[in-house]
Amino acid sequence: MAVLLRRVRPEDWRPVGVNALEANALKVVRSTDNRSVIAGPGAGKTELLAQRAAYLLQTGEAPPARRILAISVKRDAATNLASRVRQRCHRNHAGRFDSMTFDAFAKGLIDRFGQALPDRWRPRPDYEIIFPNDRDYRDFLYQQAGTPPSSVGTYADLQGIAVKTFERRHLVGTPLPLGGWSYPTVGEWAAERLWQRSLHEGKKSVLSFPMIGRLAELLLRVNPMARDALRLTYSHLFMDEFQDTTQVQYDLVRTIFHGTDTTLTAVGDNKQQIMRWAMAMDDPFAAFDVDFAGKRTPLYNNYRSSPELVRIQHVLAQALDTRAVAPVSQTTGTIAGDSCAIWDFSSPEVEAAYLAAFVAAEMRKHNLGPRDFVLLVRQKASDYAVVLEPAFNAAGIPLRNEAGTVGAVMLQELLAEEASELAIAILRLAMTNRAGRYWTESQEALAALQGITPDDEAAQSRLARELDAYAINLSKSHPTPPKSNAAARAIIDDILSFVGRDRLIAVHPAYGQGGWLEKVLDAAAVHLYASSVSGGDWSTALDAYEGVHAIPLMTIHKSKGLEYHSVIFIGLDDGAWWSFANDQLEATAGFFVAFTRAKQRVIFTYCGRRGARSTIAALYGLLEKAGVRTYKMT
Repeated sequence: MAVLLRRVRPEDWRPVGVNALEANALKVVRSTDNRSVIAGPGAGKTELLAQRAAYLLQTGEAPPARRILAISVKRDAATNLASRVRQRCHRNHAGRFDSMTFDAFAKGLIDRFGQALPDRWRPRPDYEIIFPNDRDYRDFLYQQAGTPPSSVGTYADLQGIAVKTFERRHLVGTPLPLGGWSYPTVGEWAAERLWQRSLHEGKKSVLSFPMIGRLAELLLRVNPMARDALRLTYSHLFMDEFQDTTQVQYDLVRTIFHGTDTTLTAVGDNKQQIMRWAMAMDDPFAAFDVDFAGKRTPLYNNYRSSPELVRIQHVLAQALDTRAVAPVSQTTGTIAGDSCAIWDFSSPEVEAAYLAAFVAAEMRKHNLGPRDFVLLVRQKASDYAVVLEPAFNAAGIPLRNEAGTVGAVMLQELLAEEASELAIAILRLAMTNRAGRYWTESQEALAALQGITPDDEAAQSRLARELDAYAINLSKSHPTPPKSNAAARAIIDDILSFVGRDRLIAVHPAYGQGGWLEKVLDAAAVHLYASSVSGGDWSTALDAYEGVHAIPLMTIHKSKGLEYHSVIFIGLDDGAWWSFANDQLEATAGFFVAFTRAKQRVIFTYCGRRGARSTIAALYGLLEKAGVRTYKMT
């Protein structure tokens, strides 16, 4: 029986689960026009969008016959937003909220409607997803493309194309022409050659995600029925981390929603744009404001960082945007001494030992856990881990390189994979005490896979009984953690059989392409066994799988969207920031992102053995301007 939810009058609606929102945030939540929201670090971007979803769904401003679509650049952002909406809304309302990445959205369109593309641009249904790099494009341009016709140019012209800009400028730089390029430049000729080769040669079509995005945009241009169906389905569109939107992604949104009654909300921070290397637009907010008459709305509060850190952040922010308005910290400082400092060490070994002892002491002093800290590096985390790991292990704090790989999957990505998350939730439910949270997570995930709506009480009850029975059988079949990789894989396969492989692929289409599901399952099994070798019980093994008691080591790019009590950035030197001079703006934005992960403290470390600090003198200058002091450590 369907549950009828009482509609709240817009004037009576109040924020859900929070005491209040800042004035501008509340204006965005209640807005009926298109908004571009500039929300700095700690401003509560996820909370803002969750509250807006609650307002629209609970008041009926998003009509019951229509849905809300939220698109994010990163998958963890999409997952976090969906989770927050479930916390703020009745499950019937949350069931009308679709949160996904741009890549998943575009891929879903191609998987459903791609065979309606004209022959020239039609991929085979069993296409494979690839992740080409500069070397692949170099090999194509200089060895595989051939010689262009004389009417287009010469082989020398082809060699003159910059490898690093071929994809951005030529391959996916502009919307695809329906009939191909009529009078192509040499770059367009090369792009056409690669498109046709990727689509029609070989056993399978092979496509990158940007190529899928371009095909999806073309599909909706030539198939008005599919485009109109999307327009009718979604009354509102949210775009998160909008500063990292690529031209491919923006053009897809514009083709679908420009000139419609769908209301758009774009949220992000132009000071945190660190994805220009991955084709992010230079200024997507400016384009949005012009194309969609977006009303620019800034948020001023910072709910993450202490007042002293916010003061320093503003100095960095002004280096990225001279018009940046000083944010207002909504929290308090809880530590004595410097909130930010630069520590200068004589060697990496001295540095590692000192940092490990420091973290151990701070954990005791402030009653913190290892995951209240993060060790950030610019790149090559494994090189740093070689020295850091022994020192932290000696201090009784396991260190985990989350930028490392397990099989063919990066560890941090594995932990965010739906198959891995569901397997661990079911194992927690079956093998540990006080697992109520995991029962709820498992029930909701399985209901989504089986297409069971929240108000189908009979089906929900049946699923609950099946889940309870399976958890009991699983605990009896595997009373102890696995003693081999084969045993771990058997457990993962057992869970997959219960979940349903076909269901998992149907809901998460990426698992149906290129053997990705097998790679994830293999990685999950390898990591589960590695997490069990200590000989502890299931709770210990699952804690190790998720890194509950380990301090994380990761790169700046992988830290985006996360927050920690204390951030320790290792390697503020020219060696780590070798590309600083090539793109000082993006490098400074990365520096800003690293700094703004912290709630209470930021420590930068320097060691002369790793490199000088002349190329990045500008970064040191910013810290000095903010009053950050350098200490010589022995």
